[in-house]
Amino acid sequence: MLPRFLTKKNKTKSGKIETHLRWWVSLILSLALAIGTWNPTEHHFVGYISHSDPLSGFKPFFILVMLALWIMAFKAILQSIKIYGAIIAVAIIAAFVYGLAQAGWLDTSKWSTLGWIATLGIGLIIFVGMNASIIWKKMTGVYTTDATDED
Repeated sequence: MLPRFLTKKNKTKSGKIETHLRWWVSLILSLALAIGTWNPTEHHFVGYISHSDPLSGFKPFFILVMLALWIMAFKAILQSIKIYGAIIAVAIIAAFVYGLAQAGWLDTSKWSTLGWIATLGIGLIIFVGMNASIIWKKMTGVYTTDATDED
């Protein structure tokens, strides 16, 4: 049904079974939030609410849903990687894009290309923010990254 790389399972030290599907789902949701909010194709949430009265029909409902999703995304980012981690993530993405441009694989002279880079970059930062504690646990074995009273 689903490809093996989506359904691959790992067993944790405590005996719990984890699938890789959660990584893919969180990546898709992160990119969907970023692309759905704004993208260079003009088929996005900002365009939807700006073409007519933003308080007509279901638009207030959709505005509140998008606002809630962005608040959760920012909370995840700021709680897990903090503002410095977000700045480092932006710098890493920018360095990667710079390398692609220097190699001639990416034309950064077009505004639509820059728009896609920004949109996808934001989606990746949301993904890292949502999964940073899991990545940290895999790398170090420490489960939580929250500060305690003892710190």
